[in-house]
Amino acid sequence: MIFRIGIISDTHGLLRPEAERGLTGVDHIIHAGDIGRPEIVDALRRIAPVTAIRGNVDSGEWARDYPDTNLVRLAGKSIYVLHDLKTLKADPGGGIDVIISGHSHVPKIDTVGGVLYLNPGSAGPRRFKLPITFATLELTPDGTRPEIHDLGGE
Repeated sequence: MIFRIGIISDTHGLLRPEAERGLTGVDHIIHAGDIGRPEIVDALRRIAPVTAIRGNVDSGEWARDYPDTNLVRLAGKSIYVLHDLKTLKADPGGGIDVIISGHSHVPKIDTVGGVLYLNPGSAGPRRFKLPITFATLELTPDGTRPEIHDLGGE
């Protein structure tokens, strides 16, 4: 049994059709902040259930519905979501399997002390020469399979 999570961040109000297509078929979506506007989460919810947190650009009434961090349990794995990894206060050794962050717009997969750190990069407007990306994370009985997907485009 494979449980697929789509991970997206830093949409800044832009949900690209390529990202929507890339997320189609996932079992759950995690948005790691800088959503930009509430319609983004509404659109993602039409694809799969969503866990979303607030990023530093998310302000206004609508953004109050979203916490700064979230700890979710999916397919037996404990996943901690925050926007800026530099603000991490949780103890990664405390039963957390995966830490998902955004903010830097730089996609990254790293494993430190048995904990998977995953930043899907930015799927919103291009910034500097950074790629437009999102990630998927497959949870299987044998472990986790993270992957970064480049959306190309302008």
